[in-house]
Amino acid sequence: DHPTLPKGKTLALIVLDGWGEYKPDEYNCIHVAQTPTMDSLKQGAPEKWRLIRAHGKAVGLPTEDDMGNSEVGHNALGAGRIFAQGAKLVDIALASGKIYEGEGFKYISECFEKGTLHLIGLLSDGGVHSRLDQLQLLLKGASERGAKRIRVHILTDGRDVLDGSSVGFVETLEIDLAKLRENGVDARIASGGGRMYVTMDRYENDWDVVKRGWDAQVRGEAPHKFTNAVEAVKKLRENANDQYLPPFVIVDENEKAVGPIEDGDAVVTFNFRADRMVMLAKALEHQDFDKFDRVKVPKIRYAGMLQYDGELKLPGRYLVSPPEIDRTSGEYLVHNGVRTFACSETVKFGHVTFFWNGNRSGYFNPEMEEYAEIPSDVGITFNVQPKMKALEIGEKARDAILSRKFDQVRVNIPNGDMVGHTGDIQATVVACKAADEAVKVSWLEF
Repeated sequence: DHPTLPKGKTLALIVLDGWGEYKPDEYNCIHVAQTPTMDSLKQGAPEKWRLIRAHGKAVGLPTEDDMGNSEVGHNALGAGRIFAQGAKLVDIALASGKIYEGEGFKYISECFEKGTLHLIGLLSDGGVHSRLDQLQLLLKGASERGAKRIRVHILTDGRDVLDGSSVGFVETLEIDLAKLRENGVDARIASGGGRMYVTMDRYENDWDVVKRGWDAQVRGEAPHKFTNAVEAVKKLRENANDQYLPPFVIVDENEKAVGPIEDGDAVVTFNFRADRMVMLAKALEHQDFDKFDRVKVPKIRYAGMLQYDGELKLPGRYLVSPPEIDRTSGEYLVHNGVRTFACSETVKFGHVTFFWNGNRSGYFNPEMEEYAEIPSDVGITFNVQPKMKALEIGEKARDAILSRKFDQVRVNIPNGDMVGHTGDIQATVVACKAADEAVKVSWLEF
């Protein structure tokens, strides 16, 4: 039997995002940082200290080589069970050909005769948001099923894969597109930019990121113009890393953009992970969109690789059905009279709410739940302010516990993940120390 807690006791469920165990060396920021709180928990009750697997099949990904991520991890934690996740679902649909038989593909394919198929997403083999091999199969399948003109709008990675790997990915994609052109398909890269600066913002943290992508992808306008995508990435990397490449467009000999999105075109966002595609999906699909001036709003047929938000039905069309995650712990607790509180800052707020609840927005029962979002810093990279909002999250958790209103207090402290992704070791050490201090503030004093 599972252990039980007596009524009247509050359970603090604290997720230290990006926190793990590895060999102790100078590059292990958790080891280097002063983390007395976490050290005391491990050393004070070693028989209760457990390591859990957060990658591969343990969280519903295709193989043990697939790196986990915050979203599938929170899905698994929130559900308490393993569900096939985005990458695996897409792999199955591509391998079986069912992706081309669904309503989503049929919907966009009606544009193939006269329009252009635009593919927008992260160009990477990291397997966290997208995978290059899935894009390659989609290009092949679409061209074999009538797509005559294809434009790819690339977003470079350097976050889930090594910085600098973007050049190789673009070269690989260019080889594939050249083969399509040999077979009579007009296929080219049309625009690009770094994932953290162009298009892939999340949780409505910075709409300017999405606007930069919109201007390049839809309007064909960007501060940098090149005739070749490999040249573009190499040149722009002289002043920025892959994550933060500025937006660029590919132009012809007359300086005209080769692939802006026009009336009658089809658009597919090929990322399988939801969080960093939702904002673009809103811009593409919502008629009453008001987050920035789109200037040009072409009449298109749009589908996501998956549906990115089941509650908002966004997008309305998709190529692969998302996992159906039911009976999550959040739902179960609320329906059994257990009052819950969830909190994080903007960049991880969705993880302790939307992803925790099985990719579902909103409350199960607003009388039994309270969610608190602390605004994240905007306009700076996370290594500039590595403490982020850890202290504020800890204080929110402490106050929720002291209020005696809740039976479960669930928070996400994002520093290890968000600052760690910048590759700044000194800043990440500061981030780990701040996360440890937030844990102490949250509950240890009780």
